[in-house]
Amino acid sequence: MKQLKTLAIAFVLFITAQVSAQSKMAHIDVKELMTNMPEMKAAQSQLKTIQDTYDKEYKGMVQEYQTKLQKYEQEAPTAGEALNETRSKEMQGMGQRIQEFQQSASKQLQQKELDLLKPIMEKAQAAIKKVATAKGYDYVIDATEGSGLLVANGPNILADVKKELGF
Repeated sequence: MKQLKTLAIAFVLFITAQVSAQSKMAHIDVKELMTNMPEMKAAQSQLKTIQDTYDKEYKGMVQEYQTKLQKYEQEAPTAGEALNETRSKEMQGMGQRIQEFQQSASKQLQQKELDLLKPIMEKAQAAIKKVATAKGYDYVIDATEGSGLLVANGPNILADVKKELGF
């Protein structure tokens, strides 16, 4: 297994060397670029507001559930069996609605995040492409930590892209 990993790394370095001998390459930390974009700050603020709204609504539902549960538990010994059974079903229904709300809110928040980030990413990619073309680079590699970039000998075009975007 270790030999296979070493062989794979050697192969990647060999291919990189072959490509870089024939092509001009640069790198950029896309995550850093997007984090610094003004649109990203606005998107994060909007997502925070939406998340706070969902959290407030969720906490209200949980509080109502706990209040009713306490009340029903106190009244259970004196209430009839039929009433206790009805209340039990009501509480199960409330628990189910709370769980469904939480799942729905999570999905909606994720979708909103995708909707907000897509145009920001497209703008960043367009600026990277424009700078790369202007500087004559054939390849621009994402140098974001964890992206798989092993060696970064080419120039970092982050400053040029920021300039292109106006910040």
